[in-house]
Amino acid sequence: MKQKFVLTALFVALFVLSFVFSCKKNADPDPVIANDTPAALTPDTILTPLYFPPPIIPDDNKPSKELVQLGRQLYYDPILSNNGRSCASCHVQSLGFTVPGLYNNDMPVLPHVNLAWYNNFMWDGSKQGTLEDIMMFEVKDFFATDLAKVNQSMTYKLLFKKYYGVNTITYKELAYALAQFIRTLVSANTKYDLSLKGLYKRSPDEQRGLEIFFTEKGDCFHCHVNPVTTDNLLHNTGLDSIFSKESDKGYYLISGLPSDLGKFRTPNLRNVALRNRFMHDGRFSSLEEVIDFYDHGMHKVNNLDPVMSLPAKNNGLQLNAIEKKQLIAFLKTFTDSTFISSPKYANPY
Repeated sequence: MKQKFVLTALFVALFVLSFVFSCKKNADPDPVIANDTPAALTPDTILTPLYFPPPIIPDDNKPSKELVQLGRQLYYDPILSNNGRSCASCHVQSLGFTVPGLYNNDMPVLPHVNLAWYNNFMWDGSKQGTLEDIMMFEVKDFFATDLAKVNQSMTYKLLFKKYYGVNTITYKELAYALAQFIRTLVSANTKYDLSLKGLYKRSPDEQRGLEIFFTEKGDCFHCHVNPVTTDNLLHNTGLDSIFSKESDKGYYLISGLPSDLGKFRTPNLRNVALRNRFMHDGRFSSLEEVIDFYDHGMHKVNNLDPVMSLPAKNNGLQLNAIEKKQLIAFLKTFTDSTFISSPKYANPY
């Protein structure tokens, strides 16, 4: 009787195990891994004031909440590099998404701000196109991202499969996700913006500084156009007459045209007061030094920008000490405390 009971129990156990393994074998695989159709995405918008121009958004990378979040994760993740750095290592939110000093003792780090309106990138304009194009350069060339390492991350493997429908993550998907997040880095809540909306009254010094900035008195507005504060074009502003360093030759190194010698891209002025290095090589360490250069330090080279070579500017701007102080007061109204502290741009980890 006992032997019969043992045999019966053994038979039941084998039956149960057979059923379990059969179910496991015949069950569908993890739908996140197996499904080739990307998950439905939640449309997002680039929140900008009406007085901004339309941002540049490719049709094949329309903003979505899920992809913005994925790009944000990548932005703060050292997995993109081979030396422990992340995008955020050189683009610190509290400093306007740049860092003090010079990168590799060579040049200031350009801030990640309002890049949704750019089609020229880098100090010398050497990279052109969309944010997706420049992010492709960042992951493929600058970081030389190890795709095998990224593909070994089950977190990213699942997310990229879910949202892009790919089994293997490539540079393209990384670039597109990063562009999604960086396109949201919009600075549009400064004292300057608030004044345009009638929500902030400028001080007398700020108002006079604005008048200097936006008139022929200062001539800043021709290149630092309203409201993005850059025309995103290349100019020779008379920084050098002798080019002792190759890096001082600017866009000439790309085009080979003498007319492009010393041309550099107009930097964005939003959060400019948070920086301590200015020009392509960081030769100036204060806004006072920058204004002094434009006031009386320009070199009259053959391809000097036409705005700089007007007859009225033969002797520089000729600003007095009070006017320089007023111009700096206005430049400080481009500081965006919301932008540098917003949780939606912060490290998600």
